[in-house]
Amino acid sequence: MKKTILLLFLCCSFCLLGQELQSPSAFLGYKLGSQFTRHHRVVDYYEYLAKSAPEQVILEEYGKTNEGRRLLLAYVSSSDNIKNLENIRKEHLKSTEGQGTADKAIVWLSYNVHGNESVSTEASMQTIYDLLTSKKEYLENTVVIMDPCINPDGRDRYVNWYRQYKNSPYNADPNSKEHREGWWSGRSNHYMFDLNRDWAWLTQVESQQRLPMYNQWMPHIHVDFHEQSLNSPYYFAPAAEPYHEVITDFQRDFQETIGKNHALYFDREGWFYFTKERFDLFYPSYGDTYPTYNGAIGMTYEQGGSGRAGLGVITASGDTLTLKDRIEHHRTTGLSTVEMGAKHANRLNVEFRKFYSSKNYKYKSYVLNGSEDKIKSLTNLLDKHQIEYGFGSASTVKGFRYQTGKNGAMSLNDKSLVISSNQKKGTLVKVLFEPDARLSDSLTYDITAWSLPYAYGLEALASTAVISTKNTNPYKEEQITNSIVDGAYAYLSSWNSMADGRFLADLLKEGVRVRYARKPFRLEGKKYERGTLIITRADNANKSGFMEILRKLRKKHNRSLDRVSTGFVDSGKDFGSRDVQLIPDIKVGVIMGDPVTTLRYGEVWHFMEQQLGFPFSALDADYINNINLDDYNILVLPDGSSYRSLMGNGFLKKLKSWVSRGGKLIAMGRAVGSLEGEDGFGISSKEVDFKTDKEEVQAFEDSPRERMKNQITGAIFKAKVDTTNPLAYGYEDTYYTLKLGADAYEYLNSGTAVYLDGDTKPVAGFAGSEAQKKLDKTLIFGVENRGRGQVVYLVDNPLFRGFWENGKLFFANALFMVN
Repeated sequence: MKKTILLLFLCCSFCLLGQELQSPSAFLGYKLGSQFTRHHRVVDYYEYLAKSAPEQVILEEYGKTNEGRRLLLAYVSSSDNIKNLENIRKEHLKSTEGQGTADKAIVWLSYNVHGNESVSTEASMQTIYDLLTSKKEYLENTVVIMDPCINPDGRDRYVNWYRQYKNSPYNADPNSKEHREGWWSGRSNHYMFDLNRDWAWLTQVESQQRLPMYNQWMPHIHVDFHEQSLNSPYYFAPAAEPYHEVITDFQRDFQETIGKNHALYFDREGWFYFTKERFDLFYPSYGDTYPTYNGAIGMTYEQGGSGRAGLGVITASGDTLTLKDRIEHHRTTGLSTVEMGAKHANRLNVEFRKFYSSKNYKYKSYVLNGSEDKIKSLTNLLDKHQIEYGFGSASTVKGFRYQTGKNGAMSLNDKSLVISSNQKKGTLVKVLFEPDARLSDSLTYDITAWSLPYAYGLEALASTAVISTKNTNPYKEEQITNSIVDGAYAYLSSWNSMADGRFLADLLKEGVRVRYARKPFRLEGKKYERGTLIITRADNANKSGFMEILRKLRKKHNRSLDRVSTGFVDSGKDFGSRDVQLIPDIKVGVIMGDPVTTLRYGEVWHFMEQQLGFPFSALDADYINNINLDDYNILVLPDGSSYRSLMGNGFLKKLKSWVSRGGKLIAMGRAVGSLEGEDGFGISSKEVDFKTDKEEVQAFEDSPRERMKNQITGAIFKAKVDTTNPLAYGYEDTYYTLKLGADAYEYLNSGTAVYLDGDTKPVAGFAGSEAQKKLDKTLIFGVENRGRGQVVYLVDNPLFRGFWENGKLFFANALFMVN
């Protein structure tokens, strides 16, 4: 009987193995490229492959999106490699220590980071099928890791929209609705963030869950599959200048090697393509640069089409570009990439070990001083990147001082954070921490400055010496142990970080009444600064469970509360003074839809929900004129390009009346400009009369570089701060602002909080010579009082991509402290 069961088992197993794998078209029930595949069906196909070919495919779920969709990795290789997969991984990681004898190529293919660049997930299914069937020889010495969809929420948003609006079978007319997405396209994730700008900053759950998986493998090659404008030919490596100076000769050369192999296939088919244009390797948070700074050959591949292409569309040349065409192009470069990985596995391993050998970077150590909350926030990011750090001891170090822009000295203590570039992630350390990344070409695809000491508001020094450190972390999370005793007159808490902002937000949501100090004061032997939170027993006498709530939130946020027995201060203003103000009940509305930019709305949305934790109402511009604004006491206008049409429709007049009655308007970026003019508020653009020499003929090809003279491409400027302004509570007298454009505004008549005065040269990044001339004596952040209300102007964006940590308290101040 046992022999019979064994024989049946072997026969069944043989039959299963003998069955041919189903192609995507056969499995899905329609020809691939004839319709878009929803995410759950993509998952079904990958699960089918893992079940049908377990000797060659392992499928791993590494997380879920905000909307609950699964994030997957497929490991694809030969049966021998799959059996030995963990040993291959461990041996490969020895290369990051300059050791080991790894001989397998590790190739990672990432698809659909932008949801409406939807061809790549379709192409991934054909690619993995071909690797398992017609291209199996590539897998003998190669492990391929495939992420079929980095952004499932955005992809399904696009696919569902397209299925709703398309003609049957489709309409190739580019003017047809199926080629014209609405305001919220499928490009971004749930919070309208661009996941291809989040690799380094890790603000989004998709990035946070993906990076640990990436660090477990550290591939030799990483490809990020994209789509670009409808009429563009295919783009593949090598990349355009500027290249960051840390990129090695081998990394440059191997991009050329891969690109030439792609070209062989494209030439054979007569397909058009371009290289070395537009897509550079500089900004560190892309899906090509971040892997590059971790030793990989990081590349972007761009197919023409994106959300405009649908199933088929007529291009400017009169040809019809179909989804099937786009799939075939991405399939070709994907397979060509794996082919080159397999062919050059030995060379990739040798050069990867070289990348992780000792680097002789100019700055060996980066030293940072600052508040506990800011240091903790930064070390949390470093931990996610597996960047090592230590802490100093009482001493003085010399080097480049970020705050002065000159060489000098800085004092260290046991709470000083020290990060060495002499470590496994040393190249990434240099890129993220260097004072000013060297730019070889001003024509760049993104911002040109991001130095983390400026972004986190920390005093910093870059030293050419290796500074010894201690591993004992003085900021290790420890719950504050002193108990809150009943019967105090008031409890006091600091106000200088987003941790304080989250504590306040939770207090207000629980209905606890909180005051704040508008003047410094001294009480019971301790000095308190502007913005100090004052929670009195009298204000909360009728609040049920007041002390329990206070204890709970103090523990949750690990805040230190000072118990005081009187409101009679030693110096400053007593707690009954009008300079100790009660924070009113707050109801926030945020404008969305046209004219707001989706990415900028998403930053406010994510800040309010995920970073601050405070409720708001999303108010669509389509019906904003039908809303009673008095239902809200704060209204936020995120950055957008077409506010003037909204304002010209009677909304500006409505806003002015609402502000005069006590409303608070927060205008960000280009929304600021929509408020100026005779019928607007008290903001006005800075006008500069430039002289031009028209006698000299300018070459046509030089026009883009000439235009750069008037542009600012994400540069950092040193600004002055009026610390007495409620918008600046918690800040010192200097703030480093990330300026994303050349818009400039005059000082306010009263209420200028952060401003440029004098030196308009950026401390890091590119700013055109003509653009710099406009910036002297210009507003960055300010408050205008109008009737019983206020207008808060945020010319620069303190919430940009969620990573400019030191700017976020300005937005919290705008919500809570400006009254």
